[in-house]
Amino acid sequence: MNHWPKHKKECKQRAAELHDEALFKDPPAKEDCPICFLPMPAKLISCIMLPPATISSVPIHDFAEANEELAGKATEVYYPCCGKSICRGCEYSFVESGNEETCPFCKSDRMSKTDAENVEDLMKRVEANDAFSIYVLGSYYYHGDLGLQQDWARAMELWKQAADLGSSKAHCQLGISCSEYEKEGDSKKAEFHYEAAAMAGDEVVRLNLGCMEAQSGNMGRAVKHWTIAASAGNYTAMHYLLIAFNQSVASRATIDSSLRAYNNSCAEMRSDAREAFMGMFMVNN
Repeated sequence: MNHWPKHKKECKQRAAELHDEALFKDPPAKEDCPICFLPMPAKLISCIMLPPATISSVPIHDFAEANEELAGKATEVYYPCCGKSICRGCEYSFVESGNEETCPFCKSDRMSKTDAENVEDLMKRVEANDAFSIYVLGSYYYHGDLGLQQDWARAMELWKQAADLGSSKAHCQLGISCSEYEKEGDSKKAEFHYEAAAMAGDEVVRLNLGCMEAQSGNMGRAVKHWTIAASAGNYTAMHYLLIAFNQSVASRATIDSSLRAYNNSCAEMRSDAREAFMGMFMVNN
């Protein structure tokens, strides 16, 4: 401790370097849908079969801007009976085959179950320390769904538990709560949860971290965040990278590698079933 004043600056600098190494390393791969085994998209609109992005345009971004209601469609469906989530493409195929009344995994009758029975099923997964189910239960308490009384404090407790088990979605919700709803001075907590969500693979949070860095004038860090998000198939991040390139902030090498990774990621997420599900809404608009 007597030597601390002499190397305080160096230690803080090294701590910051180690933090950035963890923050900007490649995140884990996307989770796959357990039925079609395709990567689960952050936004289902990313799966629409539009032309690949180029150095001058990101077609899916332009399409999403013009069809905002489609960009907000849920990407997956959660089944509390067995704690599984499937993509909306597989749910669409399941319904089209006439099996919409049963769970695709345990074949239990979904339609006849009451809210109380669904909560009872969910609690079994919660008691088994399933992170996503704990996150879902927290969301039910937050919104007052499935007959549960709205309880924000309980929601926060559950999200913290899910975050401790590695849930990126829980970290994201905690970050939002810290930045918007809790007492002033919790910006560091919000940043901690946002960064934890990004490191766990949440590309939307990663995109937003890049925007926060850009607003602070840290364009080099912003480009790093957007590069990671774009590589996961985030069309807005790819769009921002092209803007950064046109403003001579991002290099041509960065853009070329990001375009390849972005287009490959989008291709991996696409399927006829996901396209058909989104097609139902495009026909109605």
